[in-house]
Amino acid sequence: MLDHREDIGETADFRTSFVREPSALKHHPALVLNADYRPLSYYPLSLWPWQEAIKAVFLDRVQILAEYDEVVRSQRAEIRIPSVVVLKDFVKPQKRVAFTRFNLFLRDEFCCQYCGSRGDLTFDHVLPRSRGGITSWENVVAACSPCNLKKANKLLKQTGMQLRKPARQPTSEDMRNIGRRFPPNYLHASWVDFLYWDAELEA
Repeated sequence: MLDHREDIGETADFRTSFVREPSALKHHPALVLNADYRPLSYYPLSLWPWQEAIKAVFLDRVQILAEYDEVVRSQRAEIRIPSVVVLKDFVKPQKRVAFTRFNLFLRDEFCCQYCGSRGDLTFDHVLPRSRGGITSWENVVAACSPCNLKKANKLLKQTGMQLRKPARQPTSEDMRNIGRRFPPNYLHASWVDFLYWDAELEA
């Protein structure tokens, strides 16, 4: 049983701040759902350290949906550590997807867009920069090192290679749908119902 004394009265905007410090998430993290009962983010999964989840509970920002067996105490209260919380106010998802290496790999499902392999990934300009190509969603794809070396600064038609799918700018909904297929290594049993309930069923 855990016994921590925390100042649970501190204020912060827990609705929009993501705690990304890995060490803070190792023990009893809470899955954070938007007011529509979907995770705020699928990849990376929206998680708070237990301290932040408890503060949000006492600030009346969230409702507890599931709990761990462990208990924490302050001078005035005792509470089981939340494992799933839902925001009381809906947070509008960000529409613009940042153009980052990670998001590019996620859009391309962590596989080479020429041969489909999943190892040793880098990225490639479809129209080489030496030929006027720019660094954009529509011109950069994930590529394995062998394919990248094979293509070099040539045009696709000169190499006989072709893209598995057109390169395009993804929407936030695209990224959420793709992210659901790449869950983190650790999934607490109480989270599962809230991660996949809205997935489309296969015929």
